[in-house]
Amino acid sequence: MERATIDLWVGIFVAAGIAALFVLALKVGNMGNFSAADTYKLEAHFENVGGLKPRAPVKSSGVVVGRVADISFDTKRYDALVTFVIDKRYQFSRDATASILTAGLLGEQYVGLTTGGDDVMLKNGDVIKLTQSAVVLENLIGQFMYNKASESGATGSGK
Repeated sequence: MERATIDLWVGIFVAAGIAALFVLALKVGNMGNFSAADTYKLEAHFENVGGLKPRAPVKSSGVVVGRVADISFDTKRYDALVTFVIDKRYQFSRDATASILTAGLLGEQYVGLTTGGDDVMLKNGDVIKLTQSAVVLENLIGQFMYNKASESGATGSGK
């Protein structure tokens, strides 16, 4: 009888451990936050999304207000179309801006929303008109190298 009780407690302990690992995996994978009933969708066009991925956070003033739902290529405008789901508790004005930002120097990319001053709020399915694309580190390094090369060529005396 004592052996069966120990086996029962070991089984409960193992099941609790597996459940804890499952919850941890959902948190790490950003899977557990927003349900579809409590959200509305917004869209924005970007020239370059960099390393932005679906399920990336959408933040305003550092607070997570939504998630990136989908990233696709718009064949009519030849740019990236990003769809977000935003928690209904957070409303943004029609002149809000969306920027692709990086957490830290080489951290994950996320969408930053900044509200404007308009009294009219965005609704489900609206498109954010004012966007700022991701800063691509390779482009910045290339511009820096090109500028340095042109400076040394213009000021150099041929030595």
